[in-house]
Amino acid sequence: MKQIKFKSILKLAAPIAIVALLGACSSNKDETPYVEQPVEQLYNDAHNDLLGGKYKEAAKKFDEVERQHPYSIWATKAQLMAAYAHYEHEKYDDAVIALDRFIQLHPSNKDVPYATYLKGLSYYEQISDVGRDQMMTDQAQKTFRELIKKYPTSKYARDARLKLDLTFDHLAGKEMEIGRYYTSRNQCIAALARFKTVVQKYDTTTHVPEALHRMIECYMQLGLDDEAKRTAAVLGHNFPGSQWYVDTYQIVERKRLRDKEDPAWYWPFEEKDALEALEEQDGKKAEDLRARKEQPENTEEESWWKFW
Repeated sequence: MKQIKFKSILKLAAPIAIVALLGACSSNKDETPYVEQPVEQLYNDAHNDLLGGKYKEAAKKFDEVERQHPYSIWATKAQLMAAYAHYEHEKYDDAVIALDRFIQLHPSNKDVPYATYLKGLSYYEQISDVGRDQMMTDQAQKTFRELIKKYPTSKYARDARLKLDLTFDHLAGKEMEIGRYYTSRNQCIAALARFKTVVQKYDTTTHVPEALHRMIECYMQLGLDDEAKRTAAVLGHNFPGSQWYVDTYQIVERKRLRDKEDPAWYWPFEEKDALEALEEQDGKKAEDLRARKEQPENTEEESWWKFW
């Protein structure tokens, strides 16, 4: 009985063993064969590929340095160089993964500031136009802030500050685009909220003068003339020589200082510019006021219960 059972097990195991062998053969064909090499040769070959623009090959060879010689001083350098090769190859996700691993494994290494900077650049290079999602902009901001906070005196902190300012400008541009969209739909309150965000949250960006001007346009359309004048005073005090102050002066004072220009695509009043639209509003208001004054007053007192 034992002999029969043993033979049956062998019959079942045979095809499994064959499948396993076939799988091993196929996987060995796909993988790079392991050939042990001196660490200096591996690192120098990877470095030469990097200089020659062969970034994919360089990344693989730097990984091989760590695989074959994990305890050498070259293994740590190779981790960072592999991340740089991914960055140059525009494989930014792979670069971020490699950089996170390097920072976690070697938190006290002297190259951690550079690794953090390169991680920020990997996000920064993926920043798309203002019409798209700004997740990469947020990630770049977060990483550059971390670099500036932890390593304020490093040589990478200065460039990180400049790029951080550019990310703020980018996010402000996104708010401006949404605000203009609401303006094109004549949704002044929604547009006003976006323009206020630019003025309050991104007050160091280049978009602030236009945001103030757009706020004034919204206030004028809503009939909030006092708010418009107060905002115009802020614009005039901070940006007296800008084109937006001239445009603001025209619509607040109802005086044309330069020739009429074609309205922007987001302006909702067809071929009218801002000044013409407001003058038309003023005319309608004056007509309504005259009409109300000309209506005869009803002197007959009606009963409180009468409702028709």
